[in-house]
Amino acid sequence: MAKIVFLGNFRVDYTSETHHANTLESMGHKVIRLQESEAKSEEILKYSIDSDLLVWVHTHGWRTPGKFEMDRVLKTLSDYGIPTMTYHLDLWFGLQRQKDLNTHPVYKHIGHFFTVDSKMADWFNTKTKVVGHYVPAGVYDKECYLKEYPKTHDVVFVGSKRYHPEWEYRPKLIDWLEETYGDKFEHYGSGGKPAIRGPVLNKLYATSKVVVGDTLCINFNYPNYWSDRVYETMGRGGFIIHPYVKGMEREFEDKKHLVFYEYGNFKQLKQLIDYYLKHDEERETIRKAGHELVKSKYTYKNRWEQILKELKI
Repeated sequence: MAKIVFLGNFRVDYTSETHHANTLESMGHKVIRLQESEAKSEEILKYSIDSDLLVWVHTHGWRTPGKFEMDRVLKTLSDYGIPTMTYHLDLWFGLQRQKDLNTHPVYKHIGHFFTVDSKMADWFNTKTKVVGHYVPAGVYDKECYLKEYPKTHDVVFVGSKRYHPEWEYRPKLIDWLEETYGDKFEHYGSGGKPAIRGPVLNKLYATSKVVVGDTLCINFNYPNYWSDRVYETMGRGGFIIHPYVKGMEREFEDKKHLVFYEYGNFKQLKQLIDYYLKHDEERETIRKAGHELVKSKYTYKNRWEQILKELKI
């Protein structure tokens, strides 16, 4: 098994870095966790040069202290033949953070960039020396379970209302859901009820009849990128109606694992929500099939098996 140095944010137990590290350890790998913004560059180099892989999930705005910059760490490890990589679940293109691609060393000197956006992977492979890999998101294995509860929620949305200034669709969607369904609708996240995590979130998904999803899709036609909440909702026991994004059909089948609607077509969305609020048996069949699909194919363990195989580790 591999010895992996993991640089990221481990201050709380719900970060993706913590979930990734836990997953790698459950697979039998040894993980050395280094807290970003606290671990010094020379410390990172010392541990990494004696490892099989450095994983750096960089948090926007955080800097690494130490005697030298991280680009030197990455270049030195490259000279020693030690692979370096990052794996991000976010979108860059079309957003303010896109400028980071030209300014931060992680995007210039990291060996491999695993991304949930195929366009970004292609950009790395054609415009830089970084090797880009397209690997869609997934759900944390320990949170991927299905428990049966009575349905106590009708229509639910999970996520921040003010997501990105470039994505005006999200607040419009939430406002429409509130206006249309009144007290039958609940919003959890910034701008609504407090965000919830862990088993409480699993229970919310499992006790909700319909979860409405959303993905930042530039011009409503940006392909091959969708939110990790799709996997989270299905894997943690929810039935989701989500706008169709080109490429999602490779992972999911409409009305078998989840239900698609057309971006901005609130008439269609209402028809679908109203239909599945009433048709319990059909909805539950889709919910369970979606969960089984995600549990069998799209967990963090599945994704890391693919990543390590591509890195030949």
